Amino acid sequence: MPAPRDSYDSTRHPDLLAWLTERQTGFERWAHEAGGVTLFDFSNASLDALEDRVRETYTKTEEITQQRRTFFIQGAVWYIGEVLCRRKGWVWKFEPDFNTGEVPPFYGETEAPGLLDTPCVGAPEAGPGEHWYPLNTLRRLLAEDDEFGNPIDERLVGMVEGWYDEDEDQEDDEG
Repeated sequence: MPAPRDSYDSTRHPDLLAWLTERQTGFERWAHEAGGVTLFDFSNASLDALEDRVRETYTKTEEITQQRRTFFIQGAVWYIGEVLCRRKGWVWKFEPDFNTGEVPPFYGETEAPGLLDTPCVGAPEAGPGEHWYPLNTLRRLLAEDDEFGNPIDERLVGMVEGWYDEDEDQEDDEG
């Protein structure tokens, strides 16, 4: 369904709001099943525990993609995004397609290549394309190389602490 960018509020999409409510109310159950409620306290240690669980459970990015609608993956997506929201003051969003402006089905039945149909987080004033997709972060944990063929060996904590901070670091170095 086309929605003009200037009239679409990506923080108020009804499916996003329902999803956030489901994740928040299901967090304790998810945390218990993922390793223990007290373990998931939004700390770096909890991100390490989540990463370990993901690496123990999945071996290929495609597995995460195929299971992206499962309770565990949905909870992990919310957890990573929520860590970023709490640490950086970001907000949850469901963005329209960057090129077409169309709003895809939220977590559609099947994933269309190149279509981002999952929630993201970003600064409240972030423009199109300036968002972090937690589902892609989970996939990246299992990727062996990037789009240029360079090996990837990243940790979840490093991704959460390092992405989008490069400009701030450069400003600090220059100032």
